[in-house]
This record gives sequence, structure tokens and C-alpha cells, in this order.
Amino acid sequence: QVQLVESGGGLVQPGGSLRLSCAASGTIFSIYAMGWYRQAPGKQRELVAAVMSGGNTNYADSVKGRFTSSRDNAKNMVYLVMNSLKPEDTAVYSCYAYINGTRYWGQGTQVTVSA
Repeated sequence: QVQLVESGGGLVQPGGSLRLSCAASGTIFSIYAMGWYRQAPGKQRELVAAVMSGGNTNYADSVKGRFTSSRDNAKNMVYLVMNSLKPEDTAVYSCYAYINGTRYWGQGTQVTVSA
């Protein structure tokens, strides 16, 4: 059974930073893409960052230059470092990973940016 477990998140003031982590565990033969989505209340889910197995990373235009996502393939982990946070970044952030040809999701973690 494959599982993704997230950590991080919380409340931060505008302009602050947070780091999210996501660890994949279970019977893992291959991981293609790993990354992060977010969903704010009343809005559609948005792809925030996608890190391919070769290291290429794509970001949503709204977070380019502020967020950085990376992978540790040895640990089966993906990270999201969020800098210069804005109130509009408030959302539930969920990690995902394509493991053994199937997409799995983390449980989601709340990020709230507020003064």
C-alpha cells in the first residue's frame, strides 16, 4: 500500500515563509512526477508545482519566483518552499505523486496567510 504523508503548513503573516514536506512510503518501484496542488475556498484546484523524475520543474504563474519545489529521490520526498507569501496563497495544499503508474494524494495541509 502506497501512502503520501504531508507535514508543514500553518498560519503565517504576509511576506513570511513556510516549507511543506511530503513523504511517499510503501511498495515503490518508480516515481514519475511529484508535486503540489492547492485549493482555496470556492475556487478550483490549482496545480502549484510539478517536479519530473528528471528534475524539470513547472510552476503556476501565480507562484513563479516565490515558490520552489524539489525532490529527494533517495528518500521519496518532495518539498515546497514558499516565500513572500500573500493572503491569496491561503488554501489547502496537497501533494501528489505518480507511483508505479498510479497517482496518489496526500491528506492535504492548510496554509493560511493572514496578519
